[in-house]
Amino acid sequence: MVAPQSDSSPSSTTSHSAASSRTVAVKDMAKLQRRLFEMERAFIVSATTLIPRVGEPELKYLLCQHVWESAGHGRFLRERGRELSGFGQSETIRPEFLKVFNEATVGPDENASLCGFYRVIKPFLLACYEHYLQATHHLADWPSRRLVEEFISDEKRHAEEAASWLESNPTADIWCDHLASTLSLLGGVDGSSPATLDPDFAWTHETVPYRHPETCNRSPYPICSSVFSQDPTETPIIRDWLVDPKTDARVIRVMIYVWLMMELDAVDYLSTVFVETPDAPFDLHHDLARHLWDESRHSQFGFRQLPNLGFDLKTIEHSLDLYNILIHMPPAERYAMMTMEFEVGSFPTKALIMDRIRELNDFEADTLLAFDRNDEQNHVRYGHQWLPTMMKLNGHNEPCLLYTSPSPRDRG
Repeated sequence: MVAPQSDSSPSSTTSHSAASSRTVAVKDMAKLQRRLFEMERAFIVSATTLIPRVGEPELKYLLCQHVWESAGHGRFLRERGRELSGFGQSETIRPEFLKVFNEATVGPDENASLCGFYRVIKPFLLACYEHYLQATHHLADWPSRRLVEEFISDEKRHAEEAASWLESNPTADIWCDHLASTLSLLGGVDGSSPATLDPDFAWTHETVPYRHPETCNRSPYPICSSVFSQDPTETPIIRDWLVDPKTDARVIRVMIYVWLMMELDAVDYLSTVFVETPDAPFDLHHDLARHLWDESRHSQFGFRQLPNLGFDLKTIEHSLDLYNILIHMPPAERYAMMTMEFEVGSFPTKALIMDRIRELNDFEADTLLAFDRNDEQNHVRYGHQWLPTMMKLNGHNEPCLLYTSPSPRDRG
């Protein structure tokens, strides 16, 4: 019978060393994934500040799409990371990450800020993803590689899609150089490089913190006092006409497309919630990013269809009232108004509109309205789920009394 080897035997030591080496390999990759997850989180929190600042709807739509795709990246990174030893259970963003991304929010103008994100922040994130592919094993870490390969493809597409919107000028160039110098705080693509930032470096956001614009940018589109009223000379939508059985269904179709396009106001004020809730659970930001992208798609329904019906978009006025009012509310109240008041309140009217639109046998309009209402029902569910959390983040501890559910008629 062979006596068991002691822990100090060469064989045991070699085995322990090999096991440690294997553990280190997994932990190293988990740490890289954790960095990527935190950067995607920080991008979602900070890049959303661009949306009310830029004027062109097409650019707002594009930013919403990129934020939603980044939320998908973050979600998959978290799920895969938690399969690996060393990723961690928390979802917090390291202070040094937040510091860099907070700096990105305070560019001198909207173009410089946009350039900062797409000429500095996003290329750095892409480089970190590419480093991950080089550092990991092609077979051992195959599940992660497949994810990262897709995310690299997304990042390259984001760069291409944003390129035509970036204006190179001295202000933007100086800002990008300033922002690029802050990246050393992140330790290079693997996080191991020492920070080289001058101790006397002046952080702009520490002296001039980010503030939401007093009103959102809609240049070059005309604006009006309000979206809904009873005066056709003052507002683009007369709500009574939408539910009047005497109104021609073709008029209703045009008016509902105007209504949908006007959901751009929801894009502008919803985008402000992220930066004010940096400590929110990631799932809350993930669902808000989906909500933001949904509202962007709904606005595009109208923005794309109205020209097909012969309307010049530059002649349709936009209302900024909701943004101007809601921006002065705490984020929880802003989201409560959006989900529990505006969206819930739209169900009865939209149900009647859908009935009238069917008279036209317009399959595309039917489809767009059906998806709009399905999305809105999901948004009310988001409100039920996340408003109590947002209230606690804002220091509200009182009971959260929420709307129950739409009636069967309103649910369609």
